[in-house]
Amino acid sequence: QVQLAESGGGLVQAGGSLRLSCAASGRTFSSYVMGWFLQAPGKEREFVAAINWSGDVTLYADSVKGRFTISRDNAKNTVYLQMNSLKPEDTAVYYCAAGPNIARMKSNFGSWGQGTQVTVTS
Repeated sequence: QVQLAESGGGLVQAGGSLRLSCAASGRTFSSYVMGWFLQAPGKEREFVAAINWSGDVTLYADSVKGRFTISRDNAKNTVYLQMNSLKPEDTAVYYCAAGPNIARMKSNFGSWGQGTQVTVTS
């Protein structure tokens, strides 16, 4: 199991940008599909984006297409989520996750970070 730790969250005004990072430990990082999920208060955790081991296949939730970009640097054991044109409805705790397949389901991801809070004000 890979260990994950997110950073980069914070408070930002609508229309602004944030870049989340997820640092992974473990020598098998490059074998994992990496994903980002969000969880708003009182709601279920939901899919945001995913990227395969080589970085050539990505998936995005419809709500973030054109605004968010997922990327990874296997040499640095790090996955990123660049968030642009942020909206108040993006406010949530963001979690990075690792799993075996390129998929949107939470059950695909067996390793999770602690989460980082993103708050977007109007």
